Amino acid sequence: MLSRRRFIGSAAASSAAVAAMGVTGCSSSGSSNKTSSGTSRSTTSTVVRRAGQRPDPSKPEGTDLLPQIEHILVVMMENHSFDNYFGTLGRGDGLKVDKQGVPQAVNPNAGADGKTVPMFHMANPCQLSAHPSQQWNDMITQWDNGKMDGFVRSFSGPVAMGYWTGDDLPFYHGLAKTFPNCDRWFASCFGQTYPNRRYLLAGTSMGTIHTIAEPDPTTLVPPNGTIFDALTKHGISCMDYYTNAPSLGLYLPSLAKHVKQIAKMDQFFTDAKAGKLPAFALLEPDFDRQSEENPQDVTVGESFSHRVVEAVMQSPNWAKTAFILTYDEHGGYYDHVPPPAAVAPDAVPPRLLPGDKPFTFARYGFRVPTVVLSPYAKKDYVSHVVHDHTSVLSLLEHKYNLPALTNRDGAADNLLDTLDLEATPAFLTPPTLPAPKNPHPSDPIAAPICTAPGPVPNPAG
Repeated sequence: MLSRRRFIGSAAASSAAVAAMGVTGCSSSGSSNKTSSGTSRSTTSTVVRRAGQRPDPSKPEGTDLLPQIEHILVVMMENHSFDNYFGTLGRGDGLKVDKQGVPQAVNPNAGADGKTVPMFHMANPCQLSAHPSQQWNDMITQWDNGKMDGFVRSFSGPVAMGYWTGDDLPFYHGLAKTFPNCDRWFASCFGQTYPNRRYLLAGTSMGTIHTIAEPDPTTLVPPNGTIFDALTKHGISCMDYYTNAPSLGLYLPSLAKHVKQIAKMDQFFTDAKAGKLPAFALLEPDFDRQSEENPQDVTVGESFSHRVVEAVMQSPNWAKTAFILTYDEHGGYYDHVPPPAAVAPDAVPPRLLPGDKPFTFARYGFRVPTVVLSPYAKKDYVSHVVHDHTSVLSLLEHKYNLPALTNRDGAADNLLDTLDLEATPAFLTPPTLPAPKNPHPSDPIAAPICTAPGPVPNPAG
């Protein structure tokens, strides 16, 4: 058993030796055939494909069907629900508030006294350590067969009902009010960071549900590979720009094959400025300080996201870019929308540990904040289409006519409802966005602006 940071950090370090073996990496790709953007619906806007089926069977794999977009970039932060960050945004399906703007959601406490814990404004940007919880059993309790009333009763405790506002996270709220935000973007599974990031990479977690107590990482080989494997097969450029741990290391054999496709975040900023961004990239924070997982100060992660977004919007590549900012899972924070049923990715069941409750991969995880940025992004648009992390895979598959890696990404919406690829780009000139709460332009990693969390719950809010 390895800690999450040590696992993928050491995986990256050990894979450096593979570079000397001359592994063939990704390269550039050509473009052809144009397609129109999808339309907004309350369900999926794409034809459901089974694993191995490509979007357009009449054209060969690798055909570029969306030449308007040349760069698809993803930032996946950690451990916050839609309501926890965007519940008071005033845009999308957020929290119900009273006439004074106070959220009205409550959850029963853990006792038998019938009392409830109301939503409350977090007193500062610090978080508790180890609370709230996104452990497998706790998520099942929080969900409670769709009642969404078990957040406080789970190991999370009262802090699960805390939320932040636009005063706390001005850049994130400004971003979500300017570009399309997705109020039906769910984590891919009832699972922690590792399994949800595996869905982003391969459309499956290969049965994993936990971040620790991992199986032997060398045995985790998805049958149809990762998205890095699929892109490499057709000479399409891809990179995992990381700070202290590349997510590609979660599928260790794939990392070993793509060691030339990992680079430190400094290289991303260089490539963005030079207009040399790849066709697909993951842009990863320092998971110990910038990812927004508890007990981190959430403004430090907001500062990271601001720096990355500004680098992308000022890049010569901006004119043909789609950028997705999302979160791996809800972290145990309250959300009022029950996760709907989903297409199971494969026949691999959850790898339950002793004491784990039985459950399924045929249901999404909890909602997470997600914003889609692009010159082609629709103005004044909220997407109510059901998405999950495999929607990123679906977008790449619909661009390059790639076969679905699993049944889940085959069924996933392709995000084209958020874009208008036939119109004059509405955001070709990047908009001016609010500064983050904690800007540190001279330091890549901002310092926390609070020393201790609390009080929890906050009696003032």
